Amino acid sequence: MGIPTLLLPLLLTCGWTESLSLYTSDGRSPRLALEKSLSWPSKDMQCQHMLKHLRNGARITVQMPPNIEGHWVSTSCEVRPGPEFITRSYRFYHNHTFQAHQFHYTDNHCTAPAYTLVIWGRLRLRQASWIIRGGTEADYQIHRIQAVCHTMATAKELNHRLERTCGGEKEPGPWEPNIMYELWSEEGGCDCSRGLNFAMHELQLLRVEKQYLHHNLDHLVEELFLGDIHTEPAQRMYYRPSSYQPALQNAKSHDQSCIACRIISRSDEFHPPILPPRADLTVGLHGQWVSQRCEVRPEVLFLTRHFIFHDNNNTWEGHYYHYSDPVCKHPTFSIYARGRYSRGVHSMRVMGGTEFVFKVNHMRVMPMDLATTSLLNVFNGNECGAQGSWQVGVEQDVTPTNGCVALGIRLPHTEYELFRMEQDAHGRYLLYNGQRPSDGSSPDRPEKRATSYQMPLVQCSASSQRPEVTLGHHADRPRKQSNGSWGGGHSSVVQVVALVVLNVLVMELCG
Repeated sequence: MGIPTLLLPLLLTCGWTESLSLYTSDGRSPRLALEKSLSWPSKDMQCQHMLKHLRNGARITVQMPPNIEGHWVSTSCEVRPGPEFITRSYRFYHNHTFQAHQFHYTDNHCTAPAYTLVIWGRLRLRQASWIIRGGTEADYQIHRIQAVCHTMATAKELNHRLERTCGGEKEPGPWEPNIMYELWSEEGGCDCSRGLNFAMHELQLLRVEKQYLHHNLDHLVEELFLGDIHTEPAQRMYYRPSSYQPALQNAKSHDQSCIACRIISRSDEFHPPILPPRADLTVGLHGQWVSQRCEVRPEVLFLTRHFIFHDNNNTWEGHYYHYSDPVCKHPTFSIYARGRYSRGVHSMRVMGGTEFVFKVNHMRVMPMDLATTSLLNVFNGNECGAQGSWQVGVEQDVTPTNGCVALGIRLPHTEYELFRMEQDAHGRYLLYNGQRPSDGSSPDRPEKRATSYQMPLVQCSASSQRPEVTLGHHADRPRKQSNGSWGGGHSSVVQVVALVVLNVLVMELCG
């Protein structure tokens, strides 16, 4: 079924979506339905509190248009697809010029600098993005790119790589450490930066957020989100961002517990930041983990996540709460998934990573607004629950229909995952799992396993022992089976790459 056919019934709802979508089949608003779906036993109140805090806006202010003037730095050692280990220090000036430092390392804790790229250019903000809500589009022009190597081994390696791509255009002679070499300038010549697979397309999409930590008006933190990097390195130079990288923080108003921020802000191309050494933590998948912020996925998906791992029998549960807005206030649908996972194996490709295989064999879906409900109901055949049976706020088991074609999910499903674990400055455990493929597919084959990570989840409870029905799937809530009967059966699934972009388009067209 083509998109125009799919859009028609949704567009017909434009005149009455706002009034009808505020209520579920039993008279509750989707917000109240979501409140109920986020109910925990008292011992797990911390998980409940953290997700509700996100849904209530987390006291975040978004600047539109954003003011990016200033000095912005990484908050930790970042892992880019490849993998590449990097920290960033970007300065944006009032005359629209910028100077960007990208510090590259040979290790996953950014303790061993390899080389630094220094990029000068000009940036012009354009307009609010109509594709990525809450983002701002921009155009950039690079004036000059230079490189400094920090070890003899790196100098030899880069010299060899650039000779293959630049030939005689490269600066003559073998490269040496601690000397600045020019890769490209607007005066002309070969663009040797291509030998390093370099691109600055991250500047085409940006977003600035402000928040007061711990409700303290004297503790303002500003964060700059720049566009994501394509998960396939070969596509990096041709990709226009549709999500974000980890945030940079303003060097003048960063979180005071951020040691990396202070180190990176004082560094330059001849004195690269060396972050404190730390040991790799063993990835122990147990307990409960939740999102720390409203997360953005490529292709206009906003969501929060809640994972529960049962290490006694290697089973897992995943709750994915999707929204139509970048601060996760307006729910569109939720997914509950359940399955099994393998024992972890140290990654031979990504330093510090641990590889798992996840299997998904159960799934439930609950539409939370009329547009999503209409989308689910428009599909012919029983390929996403019972045809035409979807109602706002009513959860349906789609395991018997082998998933949900409308959301791009088929069951059973296998994903090849990458995880790592860290502790933050406050001693909390953080769990990173693999970045979703930029092309909207899933890592369903070993060769598609991620080489970089999503935003981390934080552990909200060390215990995973709780009745399954108490987390978002209550015995007293109506739940419709895919055969059309009412009951209290079980189910689950994986993260989605959805046609829910239609939902967002409809909201734009109707608004």
